[in-house]
Amino acid sequence: MRKQTREPQYQDVIDLAAQKGLTSLGLMTNQVYHDDPRRLAFILARYKFVAKMLSGKKRALEVGCGDAFGTRLVLQELDYVCCVDFDPVFVEDVKSRMETKWRFDCFVHDFVSGPIDTRFDAAYAIDVLEHIHPDNEDKFLSNIVSCLSTDGVMILGTPSLQSQAYASPQSKAGHINCKDHRELKELMLRFFHNVFIFSMNDEMVHTGFYPMASFLFALGVCPQKH
Repeated sequence: MRKQTREPQYQDVIDLAAQKGLTSLGLMTNQVYHDDPRRLAFILARYKFVAKMLSGKKRALEVGCGDAFGTRLVLQELDYVCCVDFDPVFVEDVKSRMETKWRFDCFVHDFVSGPIDTRFDAAYAIDVLEHIHPDNEDKFLSNIVSCLSTDGVMILGTPSLQSQAYASPQSKAGHINCKDHRELKELMLRFFHNVFIFSMNDEMVHTGFYPMASFLFALGVCPQKH
């Protein structure tokens, strides 16, 4: 017997579940929802910021996508998104949950090792830089920037150095390259003519006092030629 909602406008939720089943969160997001569900709001807010900043661009590259939980937000604003991650486990998870309506390319690649032979007018990496050893950060960024068009833009999002005093043991184990706002801007200025820094606390992105930010965004505009 088909379930019926008491208010008919909600019957679509029953029909969608019957047709497609319930959506899986993905490997990383599942753990977040299990241990600290409010972090999902922070993750989605970061992706929404990226999506709005890149709105109007045609082709975007996401570096270090993890389980790509937030990638659909970017797809709502762009024509095409290509995601890469250096860990095959997460790429396999992404592909296993791919839906036709929200399809995007996803494959294994390590940008420390080299670029890919595709051009984009935008790139972004959220919660990735802090996992890149300082000795490799120039190679990492150079290889990403080499995939950008001459008028391309890049958004780099990373936990602030000051936030690490409050980070979980799991986060601290992987965070080997956190920076303050000055260091982040100096790094991005090696590759872009213009760099704009934004602060973020929880879901709020602003231009407030950088040392009190828990998360930082750097927006690089006009890649330098190397």
